[in-house]
Amino acid sequence: MVQKLSRRLFLKAGITAACSVAATSSVAKAAKAMDKGEPIATMLDISKCIGCEECVYACKEVNAKKQPEPKKPFPKMYPNRVPVEDWSEKREVTEQLTPYTWLYIQSATVKIFGKNQQLTIPRRCMHCINPPCVKLCPWGAAKQLDNEISRIDDDICLGGSKCKEVCPWSIPQRQTGVGLYLNLMPAFAGNGVMYKCDRCYDRIADGKIPACIEVCPEDVQTIGPRNKILEQAHKLAKETNGYIYGENENGGTNTIYVSPIPFDQLNKAIEKGEGKPHLNKVKDMMSLGNNLALAMLIAPIAGAAAAFGKFYKMTKEEK
Repeated sequence: MVQKLSRRLFLKAGITAACSVAATSSVAKAAKAMDKGEPIATMLDISKCIGCEECVYACKEVNAKKQPEPKKPFPKMYPNRVPVEDWSEKREVTEQLTPYTWLYIQSATVKIFGKNQQLTIPRRCMHCINPPCVKLCPWGAAKQLDNEISRIDDDICLGGSKCKEVCPWSIPQRQTGVGLYLNLMPAFAGNGVMYKCDRCYDRIADGKIPACIEVCPEDVQTIGPRNKILEQAHKLAKETNGYIYGENENGGTNTIYVSPIPFDQLNKAIEKGEGKPHLNKVKDMMSLGNNLALAMLIAPIAGAAAAFGKFYKMTKEEK
């Protein structure tokens, strides 16, 4: 960890001026996307990423106030089928997604023009246009804003992990010992709160851009209205003979990657597993009949559950 932090500080010292220029450029590109709740997307040019992790640490620092502070010892669960998931002693882990790391850098060694090269890929929530995590959350804790940012309301999330189960990339991560379940039925309900990237929705509401974009020294990400971002992605892919991911996956997402090599090759080269999402093609989860029917059934229940959760938390705070 000391080595990583030293490397980060060295890089930070050498690229402060570049970061400032990149941030100014990104703010200009993003200005129109901040108005009127217009759907916001980001394009990530994988060929530009140098894997410096500036975005990772900026995300952690800016969102520190949103991160969980669990109460210990954890309540014993009955039945004992919901595992304890505790990252509170491993908050500095940056090699995968956790409740404390909402963005990490995935790497892949691939052949480009016959030579081995390493590509680095910032990975976080894909922010789907029609997100199954939102539509299938039974408690109404997962929400989609007008600008198509999806977020989890930690005030009412019970940590049931449905969002992770239905996410094609298994993005959300659970922290035990925090959240509403401790006040309701600590031995029987949920077992924590789910966490994931929320695109710095509060910064965007204030006319700012996400922290990961602001600090990037290489201007890897471009943010703006989705239609404009797709235009830029296709233009870049055409100019570089590149490939696009996220335009159609799961019915379309607001995270658009452009790669110099096909994504099936990238997917074979990256490390996958818990907290390490794949780059496979993904069908539209919400077009499946059973999910569509379930979403229609859940919607009114989820709305009522969310209202109850808010009311319960408010009354507890007033006591």
